[in-house]
Amino acid sequence: MHTGPVLSVAFSPDGKRIVSGSQDCTVCVWDAESGEMVTGPMNGHTDWVNSVAFSPDGKQIVSGSNDTTICVWDAGSGEIITGPINGHTRSVNSVAFSPDGKQIVSGSDDHTVCVWNAENGEMVTDPFKGHTKCVRSVAFSPDSKQIVSGSEDHTVHVWDVDSAEVVSGPLRVHTNGVCSVVFSPDGKWIASGSWDKTVCVWNAKSGEIVAGPFNGHTKSVNSVAFSPDGKQIVSGSDDNTMCVWDAETGVVVAGPFNGHSGWVCSVAFSPDGKWIVSGSVDTTVCMWNAGTGKVVADVFGGHTDQVRSVAFSPDGKWIVSGSWDKTVCVWNAKSGEIVAGPFNGHTKSVNSVAFSPDGKQIVSGSDDNTVCVWDAETGVVVAGPFNGHSGWVCSVAFSPNGKQVVSGSWDTTVRVWDAKSGEVVCGPFNDHTSYVSSVKFSPNGKQIVSGSWDSTVRVWDAKNGEVVAGPFHGHTDSVWSVAFSPDGKQIVSGSTDKTVCVWDAESGKVVGGPFSGHTSFFESVVFSPDGKWIASDFDDNTVLLWDIESGKLHSHLMRGGSIQDSVL
Repeated sequence: MHTGPVLSVAFSPDGKRIVSGSQDCTVCVWDAESGEMVTGPMNGHTDWVNSVAFSPDGKQIVSGSNDTTICVWDAGSGEIITGPINGHTRSVNSVAFSPDGKQIVSGSDDHTVCVWNAENGEMVTDPFKGHTKCVRSVAFSPDSKQIVSGSEDHTVHVWDVDSAEVVSGPLRVHTNGVCSVVFSPDGKWIASGSWDKTVCVWNAKSGEIVAGPFNGHTKSVNSVAFSPDGKQIVSGSDDNTMCVWDAETGVVVAGPFNGHSGWVCSVAFSPDGKWIVSGSVDTTVCMWNAGTGKVVADVFGGHTDQVRSVAFSPDGKWIVSGSWDKTVCVWNAKSGEIVAGPFNGHTKSVNSVAFSPDGKQIVSGSDDNTVCVWDAETGVVVAGPFNGHSGWVCSVAFSPNGKQVVSGSWDTTVRVWDAKSGEVVCGPFNDHTSYVSSVKFSPNGKQIVSGSWDSTVRVWDAKNGEVVAGPFHGHTDSVWSVAFSPDGKQIVSGSTDKTVCVWDAESGKVVGGPFSGHTSFFESVVFSPDGKWIASDFDDNTVLLWDIESGKLHSHLMRGGSIQDSVL
């Protein structure tokens, strides 16, 4: 059980488990059906775990932490298999595996986005520079060719993974920091959530808003995620609620979901789209019926402080969470009972957690500057803690094949670790000049995208750590979130400059945006599963939905909250 706020949650690929990251510096894996902790708490990070995610096969978990490191954990044993991955100079806010599991992208407070070789932890490209403030969220496109990033500079960028150039953006519509960004399943759209309280959907190619801003939340939107079919978007907010929106019209189709007694930091759909998992500062993880908004699993009471990061296991049965209570917990996604954990090992908040592609391991990143890989079932640290980062690990992610972990850190670097040995196989990637807040692998695992507080996005060669694209310049403030489009050809980024940008992952040219519309700081941006839309959420209580091809704002949602981490 976590002893601090849960900052990030995510389902495993099969939906059977849930991973969570917390301010307690730990990562936990839970049985999605029973709610019991099956692995954890995973200890290794020395500070908050901001972001967690499962690897494509569900065997590993990647985590990003305030300790500037990224860790890859064995989702089954809870042992660190790679990390801590060092490279960022400030907190790692967001991490993600590429669809093929070969790369990890991280976004950091150092304004940069980095791409790491998931197997050796080395930076594959120089940091992507373009954001002028903290990068809050990053994500790979489905084809691993692009990365989207969201930043406190109010913008979203889409980067070409190979060239690190902005192919779309900076997208400027948000009026405050972009906290969360994600590609749609088909890679055509990007969704972003912002401190301006709105959610936006963007055309990943043109950068035009296709839907939004969605208004409904009354406070910052912290996390956004597309449903598996790309037709709906879920958002979590500082107003303690969650909403499910029609991605095209911006109409609230379910919610607001009430139940949490604190900010909702992270939300994610289960692989089958029937359930939604949420992590909150009230230290709990909840499982909801996506259609009715009813709690289908009792509040996961494993954490004792804010939940910083959550993620589903590949089969969707488990959810792992990382919390400020320094622990990692694994929950049954259906019942909400702890199936593993709390995993203890980190000495500070756990900022980011994620399952490995096979769902057997969990990776966590912590403010203790380390990354840990845990056995998801036993909570045993199978690799780590990975030492190397000199600052908080803000974002971590497994490579698509689960062999490597990428981490983004406050030390301004990105590292790629061998998920099994914990050795740095690539990195540190040192080109970012400020915190790396978000990192993610490209879908094919060959590249890593990173977003940073240095206002840039970079695409790295996951194998040799060379910058293959970038730095992408366009944002005027911190990049908080980045993500690849489903086909990997574009990258979306969100920044505190209140804009979202879509970049050509190869050339780095802005192909969409900057999308402007939010009035507050950026929290997150994401592509829709089909890649046609971009959703952005900001601290201005709005969620904007953009049409990537036309670049037009499709919908503007208003609700209320702040989303720290999102998982698609």
